[in-house]
Amino acid sequence: MHAKLTTGAMLLAMSTLLLPAAAAPDWQMVAKTFGKSGTETPDGVYRIGLPRTDLKVSLDGVALKPGFALGGWIAFEPMGNQAMVMGDIVLTQDEVNPVMKKLEESGIEITALHNHLLRAEPMTLYMHVFGQGDPVTLATALHAGLALSKTPMENAAKPQASAQQIELDTAAVDQAIGHKGKANGGVYQFSIPRAETITDSGMQVPASMGSAIAINFQRTGAGKAAITGDFVLIASEVNPDEQPRLFFMHFWANDDAVKLGRGLKAALDKMDLKNS
Repeated sequence: MHAKLTTGAMLLAMSTLLLPAAAAPDWQMVAKTFGKSGTETPDGVYRIGLPRTDLKVSLDGVALKPGFALGGWIAFEPMGNQAMVMGDIVLTQDEVNPVMKKLEESGIEITALHNHLLRAEPMTLYMHVFGQGDPVTLATALHAGLALSKTPMENAAKPQASAQQIELDTAAVDQAIGHKGKANGGVYQFSIPRAETITDSGMQVPASMGSAIAINFQRTGAGKAAITGDFVLIASEVNPDEQPRLFFMHFWANDDAVKLGRGLKAALDKMDLKNS
């Protein structure tokens, strides 16, 4: 026996079928709000480059190009008419605290803060950020935070072909690594995605959202090059010397001793410790 749909049920079903799909984020409005435009990648991510072209950083006598180790970025992945945003922001030491405070006040999560290169002068740090919600609201928050740094926000001119030439045997480098790189601002770059599907909060994280291995070559003369980058590793690929795996969280503070003690106790209460 087949159940009959009532007129109301039929109208509800028809109206559901006729509902328009959620509109994709307006990337032009995101760019206008953020203060700098980006590009949409083949995997549907809107990515904005934030190279610190204003900084003169050197390491062991090598002047670092912005695309080599000073290349910040912000990337938006659509979630219907909402978005997930991730990124790395390159900051000087004096910029870290005000930018971090402003971003956290605006609902942007700081997921990591660290330096990529020891002995670099002046020291620069990478601040990793994360957020979910309305893309224009996210762009507003990120703009407010970056405004407290000297990060250049003007749109860069398209680099000339001569600026893209790399005085390295790039074919030999490609063969040695087993992947093909590309020239970008005097730096030879590799972006190597992992085989697994990477997810965060149930959302797939494409390679352009920072889940790919990044390797950069910068020529230093006489066939030599400096290299830097990020290896994206799963737990089993990190040197598994200790069991169970341990992670060290370093901390520092200067405040009332008892107040600090209470804060440390709150953290210790979250851990599996031996009874004293």
